Amino acid sequence: MASKPKHVAVLGSTGSIGENTLQVIANSQGTLRAAALSAHTRLERLIEQAIAFEPECVIATSPVEAEKQDWQRLPNGCELLVGQEEAERVVRRSEIDIIVAAIVGAAGLRSTWAAIEAGKTIALANKETLVMAGPLVTELARNTGAIILPIDSEHSAVFQALQAGHSSEVERIILTASGGPFRGQSPENLHTVTVDDALAHPTWDMGPKITIDSATMMNKALEIVEARWLFDLEPRQIEVVVHPQSIVHSLVEFIDGSIIAQMGPPDMKLPIQYALGWPRRTPRCGKKLSFNEALRLEFEPLDTELFPAVLLGIEAATTGGTSGVVLNAANEAAVAGFLEQQIKFTDIVPACRSIIDQHHFEPTPSLDRLLALDRWAREEVSRWICT
Repeated sequence: MASKPKHVAVLGSTGSIGENTLQVIANSQGTLRAAALSAHTRLERLIEQAIAFEPECVIATSPVEAEKQDWQRLPNGCELLVGQEEAERVVRRSEIDIIVAAIVGAAGLRSTWAAIEAGKTIALANKETLVMAGPLVTELARNTGAIILPIDSEHSAVFQALQAGHSSEVERIILTASGGPFRGQSPENLHTVTVDDALAHPTWDMGPKITIDSATMMNKALEIVEARWLFDLEPRQIEVVVHPQSIVHSLVEFIDGSIIAQMGPPDMKLPIQYALGWPRRTPRCGKKLSFNEALRLEFEPLDTELFPAVLLGIEAATTGGTSGVVLNAANEAAVAGFLEQQIKFTDIVPACRSIIDQHHFEPTPSLDRLLALDRWAREEVSRWICT
């Protein structure tokens, strides 16, 4: 008798991760079902997804945008829900088995928190959840029995490689970074970078915010903080190496000197599929890595003069407390400013540095305090841009 399909809630279904997730679901031969889909502004695309996948409900998290949309094309039986709080309610539903947390930025924290409170399995693409509130999130998951499975390619690679040994045997983990479009350039050349330059990633196809983060390597800074809490590591155990081919997604070195690497093509469907199928592996959905022709794998030391953002991540992972939420919020606001051509590319990291230095550090903040600091840091970046 066929087993019941896993019911998946895809939060942020119209973004890059969400679209890849739906491809994985479509390829699952009925083992996965898209039970709930959410979007903020791309509501026409949300309706198209609903027609294709016939979920039980769709969530338009922005009431303002929802009011503008004609919903008559929604399939029969598909419930329309409006507002961010509805996403928080849907993830608690008993019929939902897995939540794909793919809402970009701090906006994804509350729905992910609700899923953890409900003791669900969360396939986490929203690294900001752990950057902002790592200690609180991991403690809550321990208390409720929630399972957090990483979808970030680097953290999925670490998660897979860690299964080669015991956690007490880990010497260090090594996160790989492509180096983005500016690998090998001098810091002086970055002063004239345009938005189009920064969005031209050489190996990955991602949304604009994460693509800019890859160009500054702030994504690696945030991944350091995420890895610190996700895998319960000391910051000194987390390193970054530049690997321009984006084929080795991360490595784990054990105390005996063995290094286990996870390899695959630069395709987000692979880590998504692994998380949704866990603890079993399922037939490939994405690209296949070919060894029928020469393949070169290069590794280069990280140039922190060219990519100073990574130092902010090491600092936030080391100090903990309120550092992560301020770094994340300041970066989101600064990236938005750059995309709107209000500041230069080389202003993003200094803006973050300035806001981190201004804030009053607290070692053990509450969730409400973290959310307040998130708002404060964004306002401070706006002031910084205007000065």
